[in-house]
Amino acid sequence: MKNNYGVTILLILAIVGCNTELNSSQNGLADNTEISKNNKNRGWKFHGENQNEQRHSPLSLINQGNVEELSLAWWIDLPEARGQEATPLVVDGIMYTTAAWSHVYAITPETGEILWHYDPRIDKSIAVHGCCGPVNRGVAVNNGKVFIGAYDGRLIALNAKNGNELWSTQTVDTTKPYTITGAPRVAKGLIYIGNGGAEFGVRGYVSAYDHYSGELVWRFYTVPGNPNAPQDNPIHDKTIDSWSGEFWKLGGGGTVWDSMAYDKKLDLLYIGVGNASPWNPALRTAGEGDNLFISSIVAIRPSTGEYVWHYQTTPQDAWDYTATQHMILADLEISGTMRSVIMQAPKNGFFYVLDRATGEFISAENYVPTTWASGIDHNGRPIINKEAKYWESGKPSLVTPSFFGGHNWHPMSFSPETGLVYLPAQEMAFPYAADKDFEKKSLAVNLGVDLMAASLPDNPAVIKAIKEATKGHLAAWDPVTQKEVWRVQYPGVWNGGVLSTAGNLVFQGSAAGFLNAYDAKTGKQLWQTPTQTGVVAPPITYSIDGEQYITVSAGWGGIFSLMSGELTRDSDPDPINRSRLLTYKIGGGKVLPKPNQYHHTLPDFSTLALDPLLAKKGHRVFERYCAGCHGTGVVGGGVVPDLRYSSIPLNAETWKAVVNNGALESKGMVGFSKELSLDEIESIRHYIIDRNRYAKTIGDVSRSSR
Repeated sequence: MKNNYGVTILLILAIVGCNTELNSSQNGLADNTEISKNNKNRGWKFHGENQNEQRHSPLSLINQGNVEELSLAWWIDLPEARGQEATPLVVDGIMYTTAAWSHVYAITPETGEILWHYDPRIDKSIAVHGCCGPVNRGVAVNNGKVFIGAYDGRLIALNAKNGNELWSTQTVDTTKPYTITGAPRVAKGLIYIGNGGAEFGVRGYVSAYDHYSGELVWRFYTVPGNPNAPQDNPIHDKTIDSWSGEFWKLGGGGTVWDSMAYDKKLDLLYIGVGNASPWNPALRTAGEGDNLFISSIVAIRPSTGEYVWHYQTTPQDAWDYTATQHMILADLEISGTMRSVIMQAPKNGFFYVLDRATGEFISAENYVPTTWASGIDHNGRPIINKEAKYWESGKPSLVTPSFFGGHNWHPMSFSPETGLVYLPAQEMAFPYAADKDFEKKSLAVNLGVDLMAASLPDNPAVIKAIKEATKGHLAAWDPVTQKEVWRVQYPGVWNGGVLSTAGNLVFQGSAAGFLNAYDAKTGKQLWQTPTQTGVVAPPITYSIDGEQYITVSAGWGGIFSLMSGELTRDSDPDPINRSRLLTYKIGGGKVLPKPNQYHHTLPDFSTLALDPLLAKKGHRVFERYCAGCHGTGVVGGGVVPDLRYSSIPLNAETWKAVVNNGALESKGMVGFSKELSLDEIESIRHYIIDRNRYAKTIGDVSRSSR
């Protein structure tokens, strides 16, 4: 796929310019590898269905011949109206899943009966430490235990029978802005967990804990520490040469916030490493070096944490092109030879195929338009376009993909039957520019990039053009030929993860509020059902007593819905979070209740004093501190309140009590008295007043959260 179709986006946006398993031979633990291959009873025991993380099921009771007979079998409402991103597991006839704020459920998978519910009771004031909402992507289950990585950094083991807590270990320094949103993995008697926080200035790592006691066994930091002190891993005596300056004072980044995979045959644990902190390389290392292991796939020994090999997808990453996206292990015939490979489509827009034993580069082609690089050379290094280096030019650089990625965390799938990877892709650009006033803060994103560019102009024609250029699609990708075979186009981005099955089906939820089934060979839509909310999570499938089910977590959320303001409206025309777990079967016969509507009326801010200069100052402060939750340009995405519709800015003292003093801290809205002056806090209020008045002039209709 060539790179010549991003021109339209460039022209338009230039206007803005401005589970692995436990090894039975160790620790006497049960081995979960023996799973029934028949259609009668099959669970979903690993995060990626199988240990290769392929997210493909051999079940075919639901197939292209009868999929149109699918209907709702049962549903349960989830307790938190935030993004739902979990992959449920079905183990020994019980479903285990999570909800936002790290709630855990055990459910009867035939009926939806809740057997037990565990609430880790997280202090919601730490929401400010997360970039993307208090989401959770699931649990690991093995040997009678359920393992959950909680948002506040705890790794918790629960009794699978009753949900009682067996042990809890704090995995992070709670004085720093670490969070956990990813699902743990289990292998060789150990539980592996990473964390997030690179945007806020932390140092990334992955840790291994003892299955029985919860004690730390090893920790692998993904970036080096202070070069003036001994390194905590021998490999960083070498990686330190790829860094310069005083990067460690800014954190370094490289958090392992999502994907991992375990290869039992090679005895390797693969971890996906995230972006650097800050994004701007001129600030962290004076623009020098590759900065290992940011934006890399790293293979380590699962028992010891010993480094084996790495491949860096984006050297010296400057655009938040994480390599934390889903990784798939497979055996492919390439140039007449069977190769054991690892595949990934990271944020940077290129699809990679690597030898998973050695990390050798095999191939890479762009699966979406890529203007930051013109291609990948024969050594596996990107050919970076000079125009994308905003930190060198001192000018904004319009780059695609944006920091939302050509592919984000939403898992893809691989069908051994078709040989295709089914990839949830998105096309979106962003004008990167250096933040000339950068100063590291503890309650703000520390990117070194000017987020003012994220605000859309008050120009309907330009907004319309940008929306038309911002779109998502489901691609069927041939990893051998590195070409797209078919695609399904969506009106917007942030569509759900993918499931493929031996029934020649591909299932995917959409941001527009539907669950869809497609022909795996052609992409023809065979079935669709409304979900009443945007779906970002991946579906799973399982069978019990010869009946196959499809389950998906539904609930609009995540960073795009929180931050993207006006752009969310084309992804989901009604992005209200209605968090549920939905399950379908042939002839299910159930129907969701008619949804309540949450349209609000704009309050009248016309009588409030408005200082245009103060509002202009508030715009900059808002984009750095507030937009990540309340939406760029003060346009809410349906998950947290749209402040243009809030009564809080009506009164300066009430505003101060909330934003300065933290009056709503128990609900997740902390006070910013240690970060912002009273003048800065008041400037945000004036900016919101300005945005309220503008919304009034254009007849804006809110879709505020419930």
